[in-house]
Amino acid sequence: MNSKQHTEAINVGILGFGGLGQAAAQILTPKQQMQWVAVADQKGYAYQQDGLNLRECLDCSSNQGSVGHLEGIGALSSTSIRDLIRQHPEVDGYFLALPNLPNTFMASVVKEFMDAGWQGVLVDALKRTSAMEELLGMDEVLKEAGITYLTGCGATPGLLTAAATVAAQSYTEIHEVNITFGVGIANWEAYRATIREDIAHMPGYTVEQAKAMTDEEVAALLEETNGILKLENMEHADDLMLELAGICPRDRVCVGGIVDTRHAEKPLSTNVQVTGRTFEGKISTHTFTLGNETSMAANVCGTAFGYLHAGIDFYRRGWSGIMTAAEVMPKFVH
Repeated sequence: MNSKQHTEAINVGILGFGGLGQAAAQILTPKQQMQWVAVADQKGYAYQQDGLNLRECLDCSSNQGSVGHLEGIGALSSTSIRDLIRQHPEVDGYFLALPNLPNTFMASVVKEFMDAGWQGVLVDALKRTSAMEELLGMDEVLKEAGITYLTGCGATPGLLTAAATVAAQSYTEIHEVNITFGVGIANWEAYRATIREDIAHMPGYTVEQAKAMTDEEVAALLEETNGILKLENMEHADDLMLELAGICPRDRVCVGGIVDTRHAEKPLSTNVQVTGRTFEGKISTHTFTLGNETSMAANVCGTAFGYLHAGIDFYRRGWSGIMTAAEVMPKFVH
């Protein structure tokens, strides 16, 4: 197990360097308790023991198409995740800022870590219930591999699921949990993978169809909808997470929202409403609303690193296996 002293900075890697991965790097850069040392995109990876330079990584990704072009610290590779893990096993934990398309992709990434014999902490911002069920089925092999895995650690699932878990404590029975999100993105092309995942939740679309869509086809769809994606009764892992946490059956959880791909302002306030019956027999609703000024990236990445911090504590105590964001309290990263 990791013998590092708790006072030392946690060495963190980011897998995926699209919109979410780049935002994660921006959040990590000023942190004192975590140091960003590793990154991989589709075409390459980079590692620097004393910390990566945000501006250099952003410029290289934008101008040359991959962080693998970074002189002296980068390497081009079509198997960038596998090569990064094997070449630099000393990274303490990773945020998997990756699109889960197809549904089995995240599980295949986890297998890369296990095949390399790597040990540490992994955190994802997984959305779909069926994808999370597959990961949860890997609990025993993760324990054997010495990997601590926290899943569903974004905004929803994640921040709002955890808030619902806390809010539920006022009640003896939970009648329903409604999660409604509003996302504003000024330019959808900065979040191509995220938008495709959202499209996969729309009526008439499958995960496979959304993954296969070209940028031109996505743009055409957004033109038809004036840049708005309306999502209802989504297959969102909040339901599974709250059921596993003993809060309520999954059929009492409903998730939906609106994504505006042309304006940074949120089309509506993101919130979770937990309705239940108190021990006195009264029916009430708790509402937790996120500030409109907080972006999707802030709510997803900030939460993910809070859970990564908590996961490091578990790992150092010798605990491995998989848990969800509804079962653990995140720790703030200074």
